[in-house]
Amino acid sequence: MTKLTCFKAYDIRGKLGTELNEEIAYKIGRAYGQIYHPKTVVVGCDVRLTSEDLKQATIKGLNDAGVDVLDLGMTGTEEVYFGAFHLDVQGGIEITASHNPMDYNGMKLVRDNARPISADTGLKEIQLLAESGEFKDVAEKGTSKKYNILPEFIEHLMTYIAPAKISPLKLVVNAGNGAAGHVIDAIEDKFKALNIPVEFIKIHHEADGTFPNGIPNPILVENRDSTRDVVLAHKADMGIAWDGDFDRCFLFDEKGQFIEGYYIVGLLAQAFLLKQSGEKIVHDPRLVWNTFDVVEQYKGEAIQSKSGHSFIKEKMREHNAVYGGEMSAHHYFRDFAYCDSGMIPWLLAASVLSETQKPLSSLVEEMIEKFPCSGEINFKVTDTQVTIQKIFDHFADQNPSIDKTDGVSLDFGAWRLNVRASNTEPLLRLNIESRKDKNPKPIQAYVDELTQLIQA
Repeated sequence: MTKLTCFKAYDIRGKLGTELNEEIAYKIGRAYGQIYHPKTVVVGCDVRLTSEDLKQATIKGLNDAGVDVLDLGMTGTEEVYFGAFHLDVQGGIEITASHNPMDYNGMKLVRDNARPISADTGLKEIQLLAESGEFKDVAEKGTSKKYNILPEFIEHLMTYIAPAKISPLKLVVNAGNGAAGHVIDAIEDKFKALNIPVEFIKIHHEADGTFPNGIPNPILVENRDSTRDVVLAHKADMGIAWDGDFDRCFLFDEKGQFIEGYYIVGLLAQAFLLKQSGEKIVHDPRLVWNTFDVVEQYKGEAIQSKSGHSFIKEKMREHNAVYGGEMSAHHYFRDFAYCDSGMIPWLLAASVLSETQKPLSSLVEEMIEKFPCSGEINFKVTDTQVTIQKIFDHFADQNPSIDKTDGVSLDFGAWRLNVRASNTEPLLRLNIESRKDKNPKPIQAYVDELTQLIQA
């Protein structure tokens, strides 16, 4: 029995050739089919050069397990999610390595109604069966046929905006040569047909698995210049950049400034609560004060969840929350089967710009001014738990209030920190925020103190 190392907490990701190849993809498809017995599943893949072959191997595995497949072709992850809850199917698989290096690939798996499959909800069982190879023969193999989900997906996206209320806007869109371009083109066509006055300025638009402009991962500071420069050159109202499978989108204001995902959570909470007060908003514990402030201001209810898509989705289902946001730029929507989308956020942001008639910078500047934050800082440490305990001990005499929803959050009234071990890498992740009205001390002072402590 060969141990498969590509299985992670939330998905499958591995180095090509050794950790993930067509044989392994076949076994994963076969195991998925044998464990869940779906009649039909949707399968799609991103633009990576190996994705199509891995997709075909997965489809063969599913077919050999007696499962019919609708092959969606080249898609972003959310098109597979959409297919999994919109069509008469019982699950979905996207072949993607998102923003991982060139020599990686992976898979994201969901069940009926796009319910996530992660380590605690079935991924381990798939791993064990794929490792053992104890597959049962089926009476009848499944079939595979191509299906174009794009028109239905675009129709669904239009339900998040009021087309007649959208003001003239100029948007810079950066697909990073990933999978987002074909959806932007379809939205542009739809906007033209509905006379929505939005101009799209496209950069790195063509899908290209060689990633000539680098791996699309706008969370890296060095990957932001191209979007910022074009926003400034064209005097655009907003810049939007996506990662490879476009389940995360990153926004830039009209001054070309990158907006931390934390403040986008506040902006989108505001967008939903403007439509309907009293709704519940789920957020992660890393940075919270701005979210509390916005949700209270617009008469909603804030609910905290552990970070990570399976936890957020579960908490949203439990509370029937309209929206859930993580500072890592994952945004989840009740009407999207509680799944994350990288297309809905910018459509909502365009709505808020049109409704408020304010530039994006002024919509978030107040939040940034009131609740400055460090952004997430990653440290490589030998033992995350020992380091967390060291931070805990260091501040014990200041009697902070303690929350252990995810890692450790220490709240000192004027400032707070959250420190947690990464679920996917050997890293310690630190976030710090402060209340400007109670705290004249700059955020950097706390960052320096914690950095010194962690690296000591």
